[in-house]
Amino acid sequence: MFIFDIVGRALADFLTKDRDIGAANPPTPPDVLLASLRPCDVLLVEGKARISSAIKYLTHSTWSHAALYVGPSGGCGAHCVIEADLVGGVRRAPVERYAGFHTRICRPVGLSDADRKSIISFAEERLGDRYDLRNVVDLARYLLPNPPIPSRWRRRMLALGSGDPTRAICSTLIAQAFQSIQYPILPDIEWIRASRDGCEDCVEEILHIRHYSLFTPRDFDVSPFFEIVKPTLECGFNFKTVQWADLRETID
Repeated sequence: MFIFDIVGRALADFLTKDRDIGAANPPTPPDVLLASLRPCDVLLVEGKARISSAIKYLTHSTWSHAALYVGPSGGCGAHCVIEADLVGGVRRAPVERYAGFHTRICRPVGLSDADRKSIISFAEERLGDRYDLRNVVDLARYLLPNPPIPSRWRRRMLALGSGDPTRAICSTLIAQAFQSIQYPILPDIEWIRASRDGCEDCVEEILHIRHYSLFTPRDFDVSPFFEIVKPTLECGFNFKTVQWADLRETID
């Protein structure tokens, strides 16, 4: 255990260093992003750190990090997220730290004020927990350009951590918070025959909770239970105001 902690911390320091890479997708202007966020939104981030490459490879996804937006919280300002950081553990952080990053807002639907309070309280109770450094060791093995890992096994590569309840990784922390009020993310679905009078072909959909350790940032993006919020549209987009470059200049 002690050796894993030492190796994990050293790797975390190395892997969280940002790389100077060109972003394939433009970032949302910070003021537009802040105006669109609501408490309990999940903010997905396309990271620039070395470890982001491993996470994106294993999850077949653009997204390498997830954070829970909570609004004003503690002393971090008016726009805060709770996240599990490799070095800092579970902490509050200002949304502004992701200025310049490609992000996506995933919004749960139908939450009451009490539901939001419960989700945020669950996450706040985890503040100070450590990041699962064994998970970092596991991820570091997949930083090779094309590691020979079959697609069907890649998701489980993210679930090889210690299992210690006082440790977390970014997406599992958020998954646990939503599961605490039984809000679905990507449950396993079972179809069973329904016993109803006069309906021989009726079936019922039964949802089974997936273990929180198997969730990744991508799951909030593809979940049918989270709305994708596009800040540019939320803030009022009018295509007639777009200023296009002169086509002749483009051709020249």
